[in-house]
Amino acid sequence: MLVFATETSCDETSICLMKDKKIVEHITFSQEIHKKHGGVVPELASRAHLEKIQIITNELFSKKIVEPNEIDAFAATCGPGLIGSLLVGSTFTKSLAISFNKPFIPINHLEGHILSTSFNNKIKFPNLILLLTGGHTQVYLMTNENEIELLGESIDDAIGEAFDKTAKLIGLPYPGGAEIERKAQEGDENKFLLPRPLIKEENFNFSFSGIKTHINLLTKKNKIDKTFIKDLSASFQKNITEILIQKLDKGLNRLNSHNIKVCSISVVGGVSNNIYIRNKLENFFSNKSIEVYYPLKEMMGDNASMIAWSCIKNYNKNKVDLLFKPKARMNVVL
Repeated sequence: MLVFATETSCDETSICLMKDKKIVEHITFSQEIHKKHGGVVPELASRAHLEKIQIITNELFSKKIVEPNEIDAFAATCGPGLIGSLLVGSTFTKSLAISFNKPFIPINHLEGHILSTSFNNKIKFPNLILLLTGGHTQVYLMTNENEIELLGESIDDAIGEAFDKTAKLIGLPYPGGAEIERKAQEGDENKFLLPRPLIKEENFNFSFSGIKTHINLLTKKNKIDKTFIKDLSASFQKNITEILIQKLDKGLNRLNSHNIKVCSISVVGGVSNNIYIRNKLENFFSNKSIEVYYPLKEMMGDNASMIAWSCIKNYNKNKVDLLFKPKARMNVVL
């Protein structure tokens, strides 16, 4: 099966050509325009998608790897995400499907992340999915390839959003995740004691907004120099990681009490690029004899290859629907 897929849920314009389980071509353009605003501006994002998606698609087809009429299906992210950005990608892809008389398959962005580790790993079930992105922090349970259940999520800020907001408060550029990780390498992770909301509750729910508020107070009480930035970055990264680990530990205990023994965990989304978080999670789960899976590096952030893979995995289960409307909020149903 040959699939052409697009991903435009936020500020990455991405297209992918995938045949069965092989990435034939994958192009992702990260919009730089948002850096000067310290965060994603929805209107600018949709305009940039509109300009770039045509350019990179023409670039792909100009290579003559395949002819457009050889494609079996066209797939696009149709939610959740920024509605303007979603409209650009889904309308563009739907138009291609109509013009070549091929099926259009709407794909859930979160489902793309969730299934991404199955591209390069043989999943052992039950599989726990820790989804860490700029817009979502969620925990899912997959008991098999066709059943998924949302166990918990952030009740306010997502983890990626917490990284970006913290970076902005201490004067680091957007996107903040990589910047904080870089500064943290030279900082004292025990310098600042930060709050850990919901840490005592035995569930998979998270809260990160209170940490941002506390850091805002710290910036007003301290001189924001190089040492402060490094120490706060390290303390924040350690605090966030320990929240994840402690909440997962409590959640796993709860699952065990219901006779659900997790065999593996998939860590997905852009924040899974953080090496510090990965190392701590791996150490934690190795002690529990639970395998840890990651997607391919190019499938960690927002990307079209995970959308193409999701289409291939679930093609027979999806209804071909040219009237499908992009939605800013969507639930995952496999």
